[in-house]
Amino acid sequence: MNGRPAVVVLGATAEDPPPGIGAAAAVAELRFAADGGSLPGALRGASALLAWGAERRWLEDAWEAAEDLRWIQAASDGVDRLLFPELAERGVVVTNARGIFDDAIGEWVVGVMLAMSTGLATSIADQQRRRWDHDRRTRRLAGTRLLSVGPGPIGRAVAVRAHALGMEIAAVGRAARQDPLFGRIGGPEDFARMLGAADVILDVLPLTPETRHRFDAAAFAAMRPTARFVNVGRGGTVDETALIDALRRGAIGGAALDVFEREPLPEDSPLWTMPNVIVSPHLCGDVEGWEADVVRLFVDNLGRFVRGEPLRNRVDLTLGFGVG
Repeated sequence: MNGRPAVVVLGATAEDPPPGIGAAAAVAELRFAADGGSLPGALRGASALLAWGAERRWLEDAWEAAEDLRWIQAASDGVDRLLFPELAERGVVVTNARGIFDDAIGEWVVGVMLAMSTGLATSIADQQRRRWDHDRRTRRLAGTRLLSVGPGPIGRAVAVRAHALGMEIAAVGRAARQDPLFGRIGGPEDFARMLGAADVILDVLPLTPETRHRFDAAAFAAMRPTARFVNVGRGGTVDETALIDALRRGAIGGAALDVFEREPLPEDSPLWTMPNVIVSPHLCGDVEGWEADVVRLFVDNLGRFVRGEPLRNRVDLTLGFGVG
């Protein structure tokens, strides 16, 4: 590439920029667009965009001004809120923040699994009431089975930690195959059977047309009454009405949820007050320093972009998530 490319940082301002973004100015002209209103002007002539805080409609509405856009870097692992058909039609490359959040999410999942098995939430509630209930029993995680629905980096980060705690680990994905960590990864034909054999079901699915409401009434009916469901993927992969019904009826034992169909979770959602549910406000990967880590990834990719080298963390626009 000749010259310095113009790069738009969407969802930030020059007065409040992403931490460390100044390093990108060594190889590119930085432009800032705080929101959709200022995006069209910033996009004209720009060849790259960092989606620091972005909404799909902002890009769609400004698309006519994006004639020179060739690459978009997402600041998150999931890209469902960013993709629209015109990106693929024009051949725009999209990369994500794959690898930045895996370990933090892995630790968060271990935390909620331990909280559910030890009854920590009950202990905290009893503390507030000054209630001394020493007749409760806890459960071990060792010897139980974790099923990761999605064998990608986040599922693997959780599985390594679960295995270290003595749990059995299994995974189901888009196709059956052998894997050095999980052994045999199940395919779609194994989904219901593997749900029924698990004590903890981990949803790490990206949101695509194929995965929307993958966890429906039939999926929850296939689970054990003692099973715990953990979702760190996308809220839209779960039929929340079916989940609430399963929890109310005791068809499953509990849930820990970091993502929801509607965010923020509406105040009238029954999930807020269910005693067997942990509600977390979409922060399981927001470890201190993640912003600087994402910027470092972007700056590295920007250097590759300028030099014409392959970019890290490319997203398959047909599948709707990063691969490889």
